[in-house]
Amino acid sequence: MVSARLTTDDLLQGTAAVIVDWDGTVVDSQDANFAALSAALLPYSVSLDRPWYEQHVGLSIAELLTEIAAIHGDLPTSTIIEASRSRLLASLDQLQPIAATIELLDAATDRGLPCAVASGAARVLVEGGIRALNLAHLFTATITRENVVRGKPAPDLFLHAAGVLAVDARRCLAVDDAADGVAAARAAGMRVLTVRQGRLVPTHVPAVVADPS
Repeated sequence: MVSARLTTDDLLQGTAAVIVDWDGTVVDSQDANFAALSAALLPYSVSLDRPWYEQHVGLSIAELLTEIAAIHGDLPTSTIIEASRSRLLASLDQLQPIAATIELLDAATDRGLPCAVASGAARVLVEGGIRALNLAHLFTATITRENVVRGKPAPDLFLHAAGVLAVDARRCLAVDDAADGVAAARAAGMRVLTVRQGRLVPTHVPAVVADPS
């Protein structure tokens, strides 16, 4: 069971493709990401607030640093990103998959539905994690922040993924754990699940659909 009330059959009904976020959705990586960025910021006397970080987990690290610099002043963004990324790359094999999402992806793959990642993270981290966890067979495409002009909550990542899969966005099922990601998938016109306490939970149907052009 993916949730207490809905089976994978229920969740996949009417779906032509599945598009998932990476951090916090396919893998439980929030602690590792927070620790890596915190360590990278320490030389600059910046202490990263955990509740603030959790409210902004849908942003890329570059976007996070823009927000942090607005509070603490100019920071050497590229140096901090490199330090954080190096720490994360060294620990990819310690990532833990989120069972409910893997179950959904397995079920979709068994049904012949294409699946893609749509993540605000760097490609090197997402693809490295996919290789480390032997998940490549689950994904037809991997879309990351490098592929689009705007990150979440803009719908670009999800729309680009749907385009690569050649599936109408309105027939895609999206999964994202962060508020910005849920907003992005809704704006793309997708049916959306979110992650709560290790389970997949449906969200409301989007009221506004973005123009894919």
